Amino acid sequence: MRRLRLQQVAVIVAVLAVVRPALCREQKNNGTAAVAGGGEGKRSPRATAVIVFGDSIVDPGNNNNLHTQIKANHPPYGKDFDGHVATGRFSNGLVPSDLVAQKLHVKKLVAPWLNVDHTPEDLLTGVSFASGATGYDPLTPKIVSVITLEQQLEYFDEYRGKLVAIAGEEEAERIIDGALFFVCAGTDDVANTYFTTPFRILEYDIPSYVDLLLVGVDKFLRSVSARGAKLIGFVGLPPIGCVPSQRTVGGGLHRRCEPKRNYAAQLYNSRVQVLINGLNAEAGFNTRVVYLGIYDIIQELAEGGERWGFTETTRGCCGTGLIEVTNLCDSRFMAVCQDVSKHVFFDSFHPTERAYKIIVDYIWDTYGYLLQP
Repeated sequence: MRRLRLQQVAVIVAVLAVVRPALCREQKNNGTAAVAGGGEGKRSPRATAVIVFGDSIVDPGNNNNLHTQIKANHPPYGKDFDGHVATGRFSNGLVPSDLVAQKLHVKKLVAPWLNVDHTPEDLLTGVSFASGATGYDPLTPKIVSVITLEQQLEYFDEYRGKLVAIAGEEEAERIIDGALFFVCAGTDDVANTYFTTPFRILEYDIPSYVDLLLVGVDKFLRSVSARGAKLIGFVGLPPIGCVPSQRTVGGGLHRRCEPKRNYAAQLYNSRVQVLINGLNAEAGFNTRVVYLGIYDIIQELAEGGERWGFTETTRGCCGTGLIEVTNLCDSRFMAVCQDVSKHVFFDSFHPTERAYKIIVDYIWDTYGYLLQP
């Protein structure tokens, strides 16, 4: 019965999921080829690698060949990516993991672990294991058949083995020691598993569900640390109630920011910072975790985007902009806005590349000095 209910809800969740040429072959397949606007030149890298875990905000194409509806490997996704390729990134162009790698002068694109024939350079400078619509709640990835965080860690173990095969044990250890581990997840837990399906909301109130997520966060951060990470950049939650789809389903006739979703995000952010501070102070925990707050900057973009020249802050660029995301955002069946640069959101859940650049610039201005191993 439970399995049947999961299957019935999967389609609903897919609609609302956060689902937030030097190397020609790699340009096609998400690798480290040049992209417009990269501008990294030959400056010395500030980290050895960027290694990424999380959800659709940092998934560059790992979901492409999964049996799931949570995919972005079709137009209009990628419409402003170099070559107009729909790589599987949930945006019109780059995603934050690419921009972070550029900030660190490591490379211009972070390749996915899956669906790519990696070059040695891809592996030596890090990859992304992220999977759109996953989360810290074990139920979250199961509902939509995507990669769990535990599986992402297993993929990292495979990656480390390949790194040793290419560079040797000593060099592999040096690369991991000097890498930034970038972690971004949790929005799908709140927006989809808690507020969209009946499986958690009937059993947990918001504070107790946040506590459930924190159990997953603690376990995951300890697992990453145990694998040799010395520095983790940990992204907090955005104002979930202000993204277009959540305004549509929870914001009433006028589609205002939905307060309960925002309260859940704020409570999570507050409690996860306490957890992180505790880990950093714990004897024997040999990793520095840096909390990266994005709530305020995204709320400013969603409610006052005119400051940056945005004219549409409550609708996505795809279709009506009210609900379209992943397989419902498909240029074969619906129009796309003419000027993406005026939109904060590309689909009903994921920001545009321009908005992502503002968010990552904010992260760098606020926390960048802490993000260099």
